[in-house]
Amino acid sequence: MLAMTQFVVVIDASIVNVALPSVGSALAISQDNLSWVVNAYTLTFGGFLLLGGRLADLLGRRRMFIIGMVVFTLASLAGGFAQNEAWLITARAVQGLGAAVISPAALSIVTTTFSEGQERNRALGIWGAVAGAGGAAGVLLGGVLTEYLGWEWVLFVNVPIGALIVWQAPRLLKESTSGEAHRALDIPGAVTVSAGLALLVYTLVDASAVGWTSTATLLRGLGAVILLALFVAIEQRTRRPLVPFSIFRLGTLRGANVAGLLVGMSLISMFFLVTLYLQQVLGFSALQAGFAYLPLAISIIVAAGLASPLVTRWGFKPVLIGGLAFVAVGLAWFSQAGADGSYAGDVLGPSMLAGAGLGLTFVPVTIAAVTGTTPAEAGLASGLINTSQQIGGALGLAILASVANSSTRDAFDSGIRDAKVALTAGFHDAFLVGAAFAVAAAVLAFFMISSRDSRHHAEAAQRGDVDLPAV
Repeated sequence: MLAMTQFVVVIDASIVNVALPSVGSALAISQDNLSWVVNAYTLTFGGFLLLGGRLADLLGRRRMFIIGMVVFTLASLAGGFAQNEAWLITARAVQGLGAAVISPAALSIVTTTFSEGQERNRALGIWGAVAGAGGAAGVLLGGVLTEYLGWEWVLFVNVPIGALIVWQAPRLLKESTSGEAHRALDIPGAVTVSAGLALLVYTLVDASAVGWTSTATLLRGLGAVILLALFVAIEQRTRRPLVPFSIFRLGTLRGANVAGLLVGMSLISMFFLVTLYLQQVLGFSALQAGFAYLPLAISIIVAAGLASPLVTRWGFKPVLIGGLAFVAVGLAWFSQAGADGSYAGDVLGPSMLAGAGLGLTFVPVTIAAVTGTTPAEAGLASGLINTSQQIGGALGLAILASVANSSTRDAFDSGIRDAKVALTAGFHDAFLVGAAFAVAAAVLAFFMISSRDSRHHAEAAQRGDVDLPAV
C-alpha cells in the first residue's frame, strides 16, 4: 500500500504532461499559463515537504498519511471537474499539498516499520522500484488515458486508488509518533521554511520564461534566500525547532541529501527532454511517446529490485556511485542522438542504461538518508531527502530547459533552418549538462558519504543486526 501511494504521488508530477495540449484546448488556457498546471503541483509539493515530515513525527504518521491522502484524492476529483484555468491550477496546488504530507509520512512509516538492515533494504527496494518507475509510467498512463478517455481521467484515476488506500490504511498500518513529550509545532519556522521553499521553486520553474537575470527572477530569488535565512535564525533560537539542526551532524545524511539534490537535477529533467525529442524530432504521438517509456520503466524496476541485495552485500555507497555512473553514461549517450535518428538507435539503449542507473541510485540514496537516524527523526529525515530531490528536480529542469532553448536559438542564429536539427542541438547540450550533474553527484557522494557507515550497514544487514553507529 505504501509503495502504491508513492507511485501515485510520483506519477502525478508527470502524468499531466502529455495531456497539456488537450487541457489547454478544453479550458482555453494560454500556452504561457499551461505550464502552471504542472508547476502548481511542484510548487506546493516541494514547498511543504519539510512541514509534512515534521507533522508526521509529531501528530502521528498514520494519521497524517490518511489526512494527506484524503486531501490529495478530493483535489484530484475537483481537478477532473475543472471548468476553467483558475479552478484546475488551484486543484493541482492542493494536490501538491496533499502529496507533501503523504510522501514523508509514508517513507517514515517504512523506516519505522522495518528494522534497519536487510529487512528495510528489501522494503526500500520495492519502494524505489515503484517510485523510480513512476516518472516513466506517468507519461505512458497519461498518454493512454488522454487518448481513450479524455484529459480529465489523468486526475480521476487517483480517486478510486486514494479511496481504497484511505479505507485500508487504518487496518494495515500501525500508528507511530516521535514520542516527544511536547508536541508544539514551531509555527514561525514552519511558515518561513514553507514560504521560502515554495518561493524558491516558483523562482526556478518561472526563470526560463522570464529570464534568469530578469528583475522578477532576482527579486524572487532574493526573497527566497531571506526567508530561508530567517528560518535558520529562528531554528537556532527556538526551544523546539521544526528542523533540529543536530540531525545534520550525520555525515552520511548530509552526503545523501547533496547526492539526492543532484540526482533530481539530472534525472527529472531527463523525462522532459526525452519526451520532447520523441515528439518534436522523431514525430511520435503522445500515445507512442508513452509506450516508448516502457523499456525505461522496466529497467528501473529490475535495477531497483537488484539494488536491495547489492546494498546488503556491498553497502549503499558503492551501489550509489555505480548507479550514478550508469546515469552519467546514459545521459552522455543521449547527447549523441541525431536529428534523423530512430527510437531503436538513439533512445532505447541510453534510456535503459539511464533507467538502470536510476533504479540503482534511488534505493541506496534513500537508505543512506535515513541511516543512523532515530525513530523520532524518521519523518524529518524522510522530508529532507524528498525535499532535496524535489528542489533538485525543479532546479535541474529550469537549468536544462534554459540550456536547450539557448542552444537551439544559437543554432538558428548560425543559419540552420531545419527545426529538427536546431532542436537536437539544444537537447545535446542539455543532456551533457545533465550528465555532468550525475558525475558531480558521484564525486560528492564519494567524499561526503561515510564509507564506514556504508560498510557497517552491510555487515549489520548480513548479520541481521539493527543497531548501527551514527557518525
